[in-house]
Amino acid sequence: MKYLNVGKIVNTHGVRGEVRVISRTDFPEKRYKKGNTLYLFKQNDETPITLKITNHRVHKNFDLLTFEGFDSLNEVEPFKNSILKITEDQLHSLEKNEYYYHEIIGCMVETVDGEEIGKIKEILSPGANDVWVIQRKGQKDALIPYIEQIVKEVDIENKLVKIELMEGLL
Repeated sequence: MKYLNVGKIVNTHGVRGEVRVISRTDFPEKRYKKGNTLYLFKQNDETPITLKITNHRVHKNFDLLTFEGFDSLNEVEPFKNSILKITEDQLHSLEKNEYYYHEIIGCMVETVDGEEIGKIKEILSPGANDVWVIQRKGQKDALIPYIEQIVKEVDIENKLVKIELMEGLL
């Protein structure tokens, strides 16, 4: 089964089993909804702990979660520095021209003329739009903004992205 990262537990909060999460999802209202299931992966542990969410709230840029059966600070203390994940079948469909990071990372990038640029190795989210980090052979990484004027075609099935090179981009 394939798991996808949605957040990291960085600390506990209070004494009633609440944990503080740095979220890695664009859909916290869906991922952290009461009754949803998350899978907790402790460091150096390959078998997840299945958790059912009983409460979610936001406090000072953190998502605070409580889980069924974990009602005290002592019970959730071992969860610190663990990663929260979902399974691939928990994903929902996206709008046109929207993609999950795991679909984009690993795609080959070429110009609309067929010149190979490299492979997407990372996605940055610094502000108004995402920036794709393209690993190039024998050269430093290229940073490509995900905007209509540059990204012309995304073919998830064939792991291929076509871009229009603008002056100064590479």
